[in-house]
Amino acid sequence: MAEQTGEKKYEATLHRRQQARKQGQVARSQDLVAVALLFAGVSALLLVGDQAGGQLTWYANLTLRDSPSLDAEMTDVKNLLLRMGLVIAWIVAPLLALLLLVAGVMHLMQVGWLILPEKLNPDFRRINPAQGVKRLFSSQNLVRVVMGLAKMGVVMLVAFLALWQEREKLISVIDMSVSQIARYVLQVTLWTSLKIAAVLLLLAFFDFMFQRWKLEQDLRMTEQELRDEIKQTQGDPRLVQLRRMVHRQMVANRLATSVPTANFVVSNPTEIAVALKYDISKAGAPQVVAKGAGVLAQRIRRLALENNIPIVERKELARALYAEVEEGQEIPDKYYGAVGEVLKYVYELQGETADSLRRKRQAA
Repeated sequence: MAEQTGEKKYEATLHRRQQARKQGQVARSQDLVAVALLFAGVSALLLVGDQAGGQLTWYANLTLRDSPSLDAEMTDVKNLLLRMGLVIAWIVAPLLALLLLVAGVMHLMQVGWLILPEKLNPDFRRINPAQGVKRLFSSQNLVRVVMGLAKMGVVMLVAFLALWQEREKLISVIDMSVSQIARYVLQVTLWTSLKIAAVLLLLAFFDFMFQRWKLEQDLRMTEQELRDEIKQTQGDPRLVQLRRMVHRQMVANRLATSVPTANFVVSNPTEIAVALKYDISKAGAPQVVAKGAGVLAQRIRRLALENNIPIVERKELARALYAEVEEGQEIPDKYYGAVGEVLKYVYELQGETADSLRRKRQAA
């Protein structure tokens, strides 16, 4: 029934997530960056606003005192405007750099590094009136309208509470000078804006978490979609199964050829098996001729038993050889001692002595 109704009961696969990301389908809050910029800008003005205002006041006094007369040449006016622009840029540039940094950080926190040049291409479907009307009266747009009204209510409530706390001081402004009134109104405005920005930042964070949850729901897959993706990425399941069968048969044939040539097998005790061969007539080190884990380890053990090859349980040695030595390679120097002990034990099981081994080596 779930398959017929198209119920999305499966989590999105990695391939589906990657394709959605390439198309720009990511979780992001439209308000988070804007509110973060508001919060950072107001905070910066509260921290360095007095200093920046003092510099602007000082330069304004200096400029007005030394301003050119009405009969001044155009060059003097241009120099004056240039100096004013440089001073304003010197004061405003750090604030703009801070806002640019905050915008970049918030974007990276939401979607990471994502560049979509194809989004710059013109798409006339976006300006289709029918689609626009459909989006205007969609349920998603209705939710946005409701959320916008709720945010306006929150802003008004926070502003009212902030101003209500200042009601006594607001009444006493009649006893202040004009400069004191301007300074006080500016401070109240900035602190009220900061409180509003903090509340909106919290709401924007919850909106981002909702967008992430909604994206996960949108990316969920039906059973048919999952089947189609498996067929697209891995091929026909019957062909995949056939390839696996052929691969297993090739591995089994290789083990059937290589394991009988081994002198002994090191195991752990059933999960890992490593078959080693040592040719006494050669000066080389013992060589790994076969290794495997799980089913392959059981296959190696079974072949060893069928060919009367000793199986020695050495857990740490088996793990190390399986992880570090490939088939056909000689063991590293650091394992000579451990493998030598196992080899000595195997020779003792086979009735070999040190003298007989020495004579075999000399004869070889």
